[in-house]
Amino acid sequence: MIKPLDKFLADIDQGDWDVRSSATDYPENWFIQPHSHEKHQLIYAIEGVMVVHAASSQWTVPPSRGIWMPSGQVHSIRCVGPIKMRSVFVHPDASIGLPAEPRAVSVSALLSELIKVSVDFDFGEEPNAREVRVLRLILDELTILPTLPLNLPQPADPRINLICSALQRDPGDGSTLADWSERLSLDAKTIQRRFRRETGMTFGQWRQQARLLLALERIAVGEKIIDIAGELGYDSPSAFTTMFKKQFGKTPSDFFK
Repeated sequence: MIKPLDKFLADIDQGDWDVRSSATDYPENWFIQPHSHEKHQLIYAIEGVMVVHAASSQWTVPPSRGIWMPSGQVHSIRCVGPIKMRSVFVHPDASIGLPAEPRAVSVSALLSELIKVSVDFDFGEEPNAREVRVLRLILDELTILPTLPLNLPQPADPRINLICSALQRDPGDGSTLADWSERLSLDAKTIQRRFRRETGMTFGQWRQQARLLLALERIAVGEKIIDIAGELGYDSPSAFTTMFKKQFGKTPSDFFK
């Protein structure tokens, strides 16, 4: 049974504890409304893919990866397929050196197993010596989380946002900067300059990242690489796989192992 969001938030935000974890399973296409916590949160799914939105960014997060969400950051979560979510919450005063900004992170096999063990702890009672050691080790692991390139910045500029929204609706759209320049009556160099200012990426880099992150969602629900490659505008599955490996360091099949 999924606990109502307001009740879940009240349970998490109360108490002066340093670290605790929780386990909640969500059905396909479940949407967790925008909210924030008074505690830091590691959002981690042992199964399924999440799309997390916060401020001017979104992240596509497959299994064995997670999102570090600092306290006070408003965020929402869309579940791509069924999700088995395992979260860790950390009091802001519990440790120094924890990231101050949201980011996608890699969750090690050790941290994953520690989280799975800790969700069975009775947090209504004082932790015993073993539980204290497990929670302390979780906190240590959180300070060394590697950052991953799973972020897609969302621009505030209305005309750049119009381009980005169109590309997310139709990721196979091959329109060039010149095409968009004509449609928007805006100089191509101006579009490129605004893309860099708003997203930290060029137009081409942003479109490529949007395509690859959407590919993660589709691979996760079982779509074939040949179909994904065609829909995203790649000339062939091998071209898609080459670009995927260049960005993420692994082929699509290895990425989900």
